[in-house]
Formats: sequence, structure tokens, C-alpha cells
Amino acid sequence: MTSSTAPCLSVTSTDELRTRAWRALDRCGVVLPAASSATIQARTPITGEDLFAYPQASADDVSAAIAAARTAFAVWRVVPAPVRGAVVKRLGALLAEHKADLAELISIEVGKIESEALGEVQEMVDICDFAVGLSRQLDGRTMPSERPGHRLMETWHPLGVVGVISAFNFPAAVWSWNTALALVCGDTVVWKPSPLAALTAAACSALLGRAAAECGAPENLNVLVVADAQAGAVLVDSPDIALLSATGSERMGAQVGPRVAARFGRALLELGGNNAAIVAGSADLDIAVRGIVFAAAGTAGQRCTTMRRVIAHESIVDQLTDRISRAYERLVVGDPLTAETLVGPLIDQRSYDCMRAALDQALADGGEIVTGGTRHAVDGFPDAAYADPALVRMPAQTEIVRTETFAPILYVLTYTDFAKAIELHNGVPQGLSSAIFTRDQREAEQFLATDGSDCGIVNVNIGTSGAEIGGAFGGEKSTGGGRESGSDAWRAYMRRATNTVNYSAELPLAQGVTFA
Repeated sequence: MTSSTAPCLSVTSTDELRTRAWRALDRCGVVLPAASSATIQARTPITGEDLFAYPQASADDVSAAIAAARTAFAVWRVVPAPVRGAVVKRLGALLAEHKADLAELISIEVGKIESEALGEVQEMVDICDFAVGLSRQLDGRTMPSERPGHRLMETWHPLGVVGVISAFNFPAAVWSWNTALALVCGDTVVWKPSPLAALTAAACSALLGRAAAECGAPENLNVLVVADAQAGAVLVDSPDIALLSATGSERMGAQVGPRVAARFGRALLELGGNNAAIVAGSADLDIAVRGIVFAAAGTAGQRCTTMRRVIAHESIVDQLTDRISRAYERLVVGDPLTAETLVGPLIDQRSYDCMRAALDQALADGGEIVTGGTRHAVDGFPDAAYADPALVRMPAQTEIVRTETFAPILYVLTYTDFAKAIELHNGVPQGLSSAIFTRDQREAEQFLATDGSDCGIVNVNIGTSGAEIGGAFGGEKSTGGGRESGSDAWRAYMRRATNTVNYSAELPLAQGVTFA
């Protein structure tokens, strides 16, 4: 499992990637901010090299962005929701028009293969469609009042400025989940993307700015700040950020959540996932293998919904492991801009170091690496981090198995009793996505039941990755408890008011109280 055993890869040159990035940015209408004394380096994991410098926002810049969004909110909140929806409709059209440009930037900046990058942009288009429909359905309830001549109801109102902190692995989609809903709800947005994906963020923001201008909406509905963690902390602590939606590690969430709570703000946290699939003895292994391989190896294991554990029945575990191993050995690792590639690079050298350390610990815990883990050298680019997805048999669910390693490592565990499988499944701190492969309806229903999976996403005969925008996305336990995207996730972006209207000529008090 050393780089010397793997073939040397050839990838697109940094100069070519730089040219392609500039062209995509230009087609999206990006005008880079004025140069500042501080910059970050836009970088590509394809070669592991820098593309060019991008101006970095200071703490004062973040404060100014919040103030600008707050001013825009005062205007935007009283615009009728269906009119707000028109801006999001136009954004969706522009995203579809520039789908190839955005996907290329995503591939260049974070290393996604073409189909996954295009899929991420399509997800943005889809959430815009969802939000446009939602703009005519921000409805409250009318409840029966115990007092005659009274009406009891609830109404929903815009919340304020929403701070969005997004991670590198979905550099565009997560922003769109938040922003499309926030805008139709009457909120404005300040967006701090991962510095690893500044170019994608600039392109998305430019398209939204164009949509707003064409629809006559106020400026600064969405304000982009490319900042480091220190400057980004202004978003966390500002009382003018009504809702902070943060996607990232469990460690980040443990720091952010209490600070937002201390100022009585709202936090929507989407944190780590240590997602598992139970594979029953009755499972259709053709479906199981396909679902497992995509969920475990897709995006080079860098999704929050990546499958990291398989809990297989003893009767099929050897056969299943062998089939996954053979599928892994057919995966093409390489340049994500090449059509046949299925697994692109890890985001950086540090990610591979974490992967290698986890594999070493798994071996120390008695595990067996069935296949994968090999580092690929790249012609002329020593800092590019490409690795074969690893499949590891484990004797028990050790601490390293219970820890999310953001890399393509899949641990295989064995069970005999279904209750033990559920115990293993739930025996990790994280609670994002889960799956079971079975043809036994009783097992499927038990997995979905209260005493089954403890995750926010619970699937049957499908992998842990690939959620649709129509359902609420998020998880429990150390995943943070947040919900984004579909269903009734819009409620997080609004405040609720309970209203009582007395249309009678009397003033009866609730609960029959008399007060002369």
C-alpha cells in the first residue's frame, strides 16, 4: 500500500486549469473584488497547486456585509412572497444556463468527477424549483378557539439575516438549499464559503446578483465573504445574524453551537456522519453492492453521507466483501475532468494523511485491509492526493471505526442477530444517514421504527448518499439536529406568531378566568 505499487497518473496541467477557471468565471459574470492586503490562494486538488490569489475579507468586511444584508432585509421582508419567488425562479434559470460552467469550477476546485459536479448544479436548479412553489405556500394554521367570537391562528414572518457557512465538499448545493429557501421566506443572506471553494462561490453569487437586478430586487440579498475562521467568527457572534446555518465537522459545531446559543440566536447545524448499511442475509446483493460502492467511494469518500461502515450478516459477509473488493478494483482513480474517471482526488495532502493514519490504526486494532489505500503518484505534481478507496474487515467496532475519517475507507463488520446489527449501527456518536439492504419486510420495518435506526435519514434498499431535495436533509446526535432543503425545513428561516382575533362584542378570558 505504498505509492510505488500504484501506476503514475497524468492530469490536466495547472496552467490549463487556471485558464478554464478564468473562462468559467467570466461567463458567469464574476468581477473579482478589489485587491486587498490579505488573500487566499484558490487551489486545485487535481494538481495540488495554486491557481491564483483571491481577496480575503477581514473581520470589518464581514461586519460591513452583515450591515448591508440587514439594510436589504428591511426592504425585502415586505415584498410579497410570490414576488420574492420570481427572483429565485430567475436564479434557477441562470443556474441551468451556466450548468457546465459551475460544474467545471466545482471539478477544478474540489475534484468532483464530471457527473457528480453536474449533479450538484442540478440539485441547485431543483431546490430553486421547490422554493418557487413554496413562495405561494408559506401557510399557517387556524385553530379552534375556546372563546366564542374569537379566531385563533398562526402566521409566519421573515426572520432576518441568515449566515451561511458552507464546506468544501458541496461548494454550491448547500448554499442553494439555504439561500433559495431564505429568499422566498423574506430573509437575506451573508455567505462564508470554504476558502477551498472561493471561485465556485463567486460564480454562484454573481448569478444571484444578476437575477436580483433583472427582477428589480434590492442589492445585497446575498453578500459573499471569503474569510478565514477568525473573520468568520463575526457571523457566529453577531446579534444581527438571526439564523446561522453551518456545515462542517463535529468539532466546528461544538464550538459554534454554544456561542450562537449564548446570544439567543438560532443555529442550524449539519455536521459529521458515520453512516452505515446493514446488509441482511436476504439482501439482493446486486443492489447492495451497487449502492454500497457508490455511497462509499463516490466523491472520493468526501460526502457527509458517505457510507463508512457495512454491517453484514455472517451468512453473506464473505461473499459481499469479495464482490465489493472486485468492484473497488475496477474503479478508475484519476483526473476528474477525464470521462472514465470515477474517483477523483482527496482535497489535500492532510486528508490523505488522515486516511493513512486511520488505516494504520485499523491494522493495529486487528483489522485487515482487503483492498485499497494505495497512494497514486502524479506526473509532475507531488502535492496531488489520489488514493484507491480502501475496504477493511474489522473484528469489532473499535474507536477508529466510531470516528468519521473524511476519506474513502469502508469498514466491514459482521453480525448474527438483527438486534445486534441495530446496536452496532447506532453505536456511534453521529446520526446522519443510514441504510438497510433486505428482502425481509419485518427487518425493513423494524429499521424504520422508533427502536431502529437513530439517524435523520433512513433508507431501505438504497445507499446512504444521494438524497433528493424534496425531503428534509439532516441528522441527529453529534450531526447537529439541523434540517435543510425540502419538507417543512422552511420553518427554520421564519418566525412564528400566534394570533388571537376577537370579533365579538365581549371580552371573555381564556380558561374561564374572571377578572373584574
